[in-house]
Amino acid sequence: MLPGQAPGLHLSDDGKKQAEAAAARIAKLKRVTAIYASSLERARETAMPIARVRGLAVRIERGLMDLDVGRWTGERLDKVSKKPEWSTVQRHPSGFRFPDGESFMEMQTRMADTLARIVERHRGGVVVAVSHADPIKAVLAHALGMHLDLFQRLNVAPGSITTIAYTSGPPMVLGMNSLGDGVPA
Repeated sequence: MLPGQAPGLHLSDDGKKQAEAAAARIAKLKRVTAIYASSLERARETAMPIARVRGLAVRIERGLMDLDVGRWTGERLDKVSKKPEWSTVQRHPSGFRFPDGESFMEMQTRMADTLARIVERHRGGVVVAVSHADPIKAVLAHALGMHLDLFQRLNVAPGSITTIAYTSGPPMVLGMNSLGDGVPA
């Protein structure tokens, strides 16, 4: 299913276990300044165990929302993958806009701008931002200087941790798709 920005989708039991595992890995960091999450339930539910182990509140940030897939929201993946547009979604996403939704370029810009604002707010701090697979892949492509048309080659597993350092220079990807114990400090 393509959930997009559909409200009311909660973590499964596996998702809850993944969120707890991510919280345990993030608990090992020396410091965390703030925790942000998309306003969608599944992101907030992922952020809550992290906030609990860190003793921080979850700040809701709409800019971290999942991709707005418009009329495709809630559609089954096997159904949309048969549409002629699906080839463009996979091979040339920078040239695609979801019907009544947003384009991949808009989503990437929204994510990069949102993270820039969060970084500015917490200059020098360590921030956890809980989002969704496609937005994370798009911001990774941005940080890597990689064309958006290649972002489908990146994998972001549920409950994985991606680490990007934002300093005075370009962003630096320290780790991606981490599911193990090693979280860069």
